[in-house]
Amino acid sequence: MKPARLLILSVAVVAAGLAGLLAMQLAGRGGVVTQVQSVVEKEPTVNVLVSSANLAVGSRIDEKTVHWMPWPQDGVVQGFITETEKPDALKELQGAVVRLPIFEGEPIRAEKVADSNSRILSALLPAGKRAVATEISVATGAGGFILPNDRVDVIMVRKGQGTDKFITENVLNNVRVLAIDQQIQEKEDGSKAVVGTTATLELTPDQSKVLIVAQQMADRLSLTLRSVADAQEQDTTAADYLLSGDNGNALVQVIKSGSIVTDSAAPKAE
Repeated sequence: MKPARLLILSVAVVAAGLAGLLAMQLAGRGGVVTQVQSVVEKEPTVNVLVSSANLAVGSRIDEKTVHWMPWPQDGVVQGFITETEKPDALKELQGAVVRLPIFEGEPIRAEKVADSNSRILSALLPAGKRAVATEISVATGAGGFILPNDRVDVIMVRKGQGTDKFITENVLNNVRVLAIDQQIQEKEDGSKAVVGTTATLELTPDQSKVLIVAQQMADRLSLTLRSVADAQEQDTTAADYLLSGDNGNALVQVIKSGSIVTDSAAPKAE
């Protein structure tokens, strides 16, 4: 065999041996699996008092309606009731009255509840408002579908002065219903229905005067139910002429047979 061929063969054998050795090393390394453990840091939490159910206006709070729930510390805002600041909150809020609707899982805020020693209706009234009741029936109360917190218009129906024609006008617009006096009445077939007989409205002092005068004048007062979308609109008074007084001067309204006969100056004391 020629020397050149021997040299080529030797180089080939050495290369093959090196390739096999390299392959064995790579195969050995592939069997080693490096395990990496991921560390998850838990965000600190604070126990916050939340509602256990949907609470309507006027509901009473007890141990079944609220509970402590872990809340992300960064998500706690001013007004939340925390176990750190008020550990006895469950006992302190026993019997408290819900002033605004609270939904399940919602944190309890102090401005949404009233002290348990408060009278229920007065606790529901915002500052400066008055509660005034008016009689209703199925016919005058939107078929019995008006419920607390609904928005209504008050419409007065009366006879025109000196005529048999009836006049209708909006006395109050977009006022909130505080409560409905509900009574259980039996139907002829023995079933029972809930029918409201008195609606209590949330009014300003001037609106209260308007409604009281309208009750004396009207042949009939009806409540018309408004859309829930109107809740954000400002309530307005449509019958300002029913108010006594003009530019600070006291007036006397003379009402005869349900109609305003005249507005005259109040008699001065002699």
